[in-house]
Amino acid sequence: MDLFHALVILHVIAGTIGLVAFWVPISTKKGAKNHRKGGKLCCYGFIAAGALAVAMAVLSIIDTTRHPEILDRALYLGLFGWMMLYLGILTIGFADYGLAVVRHSRTREKLRGWRYQAVMAVVVISGAYCGYYGYTIDNALMMALAVLGIVSMAIQQLFIWRTAAPSPKTYIGEHFRALVGMGISAYTAFMSVGLIRIVPEHVFNPLIWAGPSVIGVSLIIWFTHQRKKQTKRPASGKQSTVRA
Repeated sequence: MDLFHALVILHVIAGTIGLVAFWVPISTKKGAKNHRKGGKLCCYGFIAAGALAVAMAVLSIIDTTRHPEILDRALYLGLFGWMMLYLGILTIGFADYGLAVVRHSRTREKLRGWRYQAVMAVVVISGAYCGYYGYTIDNALMMALAVLGIVSMAIQQLFIWRTAAPSPKTYIGEHFRALVGMGISAYTAFMSVGLIRIVPEHVFNPLIWAGPSVIGVSLIIWFTHQRKKQTKRPASGKQSTVRA
């Protein structure tokens, strides 16, 4: 067994842990013990899978002869090289930020330090190159995922550098969006390993690759809508009490 296939096996193990644990914090009561444990297991599993994805992507970029059955080598290098590299880094970035906003929920100063800023900068740089490479080979998927990650980093920076004092629970929305974003990038990257082995004829099907993004963005929209409804209810309740 060579190094690449050893990394694939470890990636599958770590990714499977993250993929299964991902639904524990989504489906359990927020802040409860199971939510916290499942969330941490999910994040650490995805961080490990993301780091392994980066290593596999580097090997794929160095050795472009892998999977000779794929005739379009430029597309192969784009999806299994540069895009996997970016998605691995993006997964790590989302997981890191999702844990950080909870750890530093009372202050944002820590998030302005070089430690977190460096991670987000690497995400943006890798995303920009992924999008550029996608443009050179006319691949809309690579460009769309690059925009998704870069915009997400920009939204995080707006929260981090906002001058107005945040409300005590503002971090919850940031935490949710980051971890759903982590799920999007991890599921997309994980499919790149599984698709080529399970359904190789659909490995470049953009509809399949876009699936995690559609589901993830839908979850973010639903959660944002629910949060708005929850914040409106107390206000309306207070007004009725005063009138009475």
